[in-house]
Amino acid sequence: MSEHDVLGQQHAVRRQPVTRASLAADLKHLGLRPGAIVLVHTSLSRLGWVLGGPQTVIEALLDCVGGTGTLMMPTHSMQLTDPQHWRNPPVPQHWWPTIRQQAPVFDTHRTPTRDMGSVAELFRNQPGALRSAHPHGSFAALGKEADTLVHEHALEDMFGEASPLGALYHLDGYVLLLGVTHANNTSLHLAENRAELPHKNWEQQGARLVTADGTQWVSFKNFETSAEDFDALGEAFARDTNAEQKGDAGWGEARLMRQRAVVDYGQLWLQRHR
Repeated sequence: MSEHDVLGQQHAVRRQPVTRASLAADLKHLGLRPGAIVLVHTSLSRLGWVLGGPQTVIEALLDCVGGTGTLMMPTHSMQLTDPQHWRNPPVPQHWWPTIRQQAPVFDTHRTPTRDMGSVAELFRNQPGALRSAHPHGSFAALGKEADTLVHEHALEDMFGEASPLGALYHLDGYVLLLGVTHANNTSLHLAENRAELPHKNWEQQGARLVTADGTQWVSFKNFETSAEDFDALGEAFARDTNAEQKGDAGWGEARLMRQRAVVDYGQLWLQRHR
């Protein structure tokens, strides 16, 4: 057994398993209340030894917001983007036409997430969950305001006003960073869209979609985003506003804030610092 394994076992001995009840208690202590409308970003591995894995996380969240609340999670599928932008790994240019002609068609029920984690992947399959129709940057929602959140999602507004992020802002919802930092806070892309920045780039994108004319590759443009400075932005937001609640979540850490507060602050911060 390696030294790392020994230290890991010793660390686990000093802690208790993370259960549905214990995680819900942590989140309630953080301030997550019945009736809340909340966008959740999470990393299961950073919450510790969770009994029941992603199912437990979802059930604990539902226990907190109750029957009158609503949960939303990102269910992005960047594997369906235009191959000309692929970098990890890139593909030969002579492959691009084949990929565009034969890539899977985006389907709100069947298309899997990519790099969203096991909690979001299970969440999109929950009975009653609804998913927005953007082929790259979709969100899934469950609860009272689910349809309001995901009903509109314009192709050329992946993270803007005509997206679930814009709908969450209108509903004055919350953002919960569960084991992750502001680098994962997609609501800051809404701030980025709104900010008056000296260099805003739009990239040519596309996806295979079912249209009135049949299945075809549909081209559109999306605002080119960057999260490189989001951690610095988030630290400044917490320091300057005291509007972020921070606390334990299992063996990890969670942050809870109103989305309007962080988006409004983020818009001004980006205009000053980018």
